Amino acid sequence: MATLKGHNLRTLIWDATAQKYKCIAMATSCTITLTGNADDASTKDDVGMASKPTITSKSWSVQVESLDVSDAGAMLTAIKNLTPFTLMWDQTLATDNQTPAEAAFARVGSAFINDLTMSFNDRENSAKSVQFQGSGAISNAETELQVAMVTANSYTKGQFVRLFLGNDNTTTPSAVIAGAKTLSLHVSLSLEEATTKDTTGDWVIQEATGLSYDISTNALVSSGDTITSQVGGQSLDNLEAIYEASQPVKWQIANVSGANQRTKGAVICSGSVVISQLTINAANRQTATYDAQLQGFGPYTVGS
Repeated sequence: MATLKGHNLRTLIWDATAQKYKCIAMATSCTITLTGNADDASTKDDVGMASKPTITSKSWSVQVESLDVSDAGAMLTAIKNLTPFTLMWDQTLATDNQTPAEAAFARVGSAFINDLTMSFNDRENSAKSVQFQGSGAISNAETELQVAMVTANSYTKGQFVRLFLGNDNTTTPSAVIAGAKTLSLHVSLSLEEATTKDTTGDWVIQEATGLSYDISTNALVSSGDTITSQVGGQSLDNLEAIYEASQPVKWQIANVSGANQRTKGAVICSGSVVISQLTINAANRQTATYDAQLQGFGPYTVGS
């Protein structure tokens, strides 16, 4: 029997519209963790010093890394709407590694996305890291699975997705972060155990209780670029002024094109933020940069 390679073990999500499973496209890794919580059951009746752990509850989670960000809207919508996924892992076959082999270890269960990070960095392929927290039991995967093939998408270069930041909380933002190098959107869903004495079995059931998000970016204090676009840019002094005002401002993350990658295209998501931290980095013989941390204020909107 041949050794199973990592690219032949994939995570699939049930598509309720197509009534089929789909692989998470362009995945680079996945980690499946099954956790048993144990109590020491040893008592004075037991001779010796050894412990006797007894499993009291079980939970599971799946972490997936991917270079596909075309489903950003769907992922963000699912988190915002507290929508659970039907998730499966299995050995995969065929030339595109998307056909489930219905292996003996294949399992399926219901899970929430409880952590999502999307990175759009200059001169890098955009990427996402998504963590699913299982709710309830896992079971053997069904046989004769219906699967929809996922066409490989093109890579999204990070410089073609930018953060637009406004000066107030009423006007649609029209200025990008000038001289930006990195951009990351992180969304977190708080979960609490909803298991009670009425719950059958050892598996932990999860319930969503809160949603938060933050945006981080790194930029040059002064880039020296020749700006030919008419779209304005928010520089360090602008962000300092926003920080000093201690008021929320509008933001958008959007696809961009044109001169200096400043022409706004399709909006991925938007909302309001407060600047919680600015860090200015000025090391000797290095380019001066700054890091900005922005905390989400209220709900975000998917799309324009």
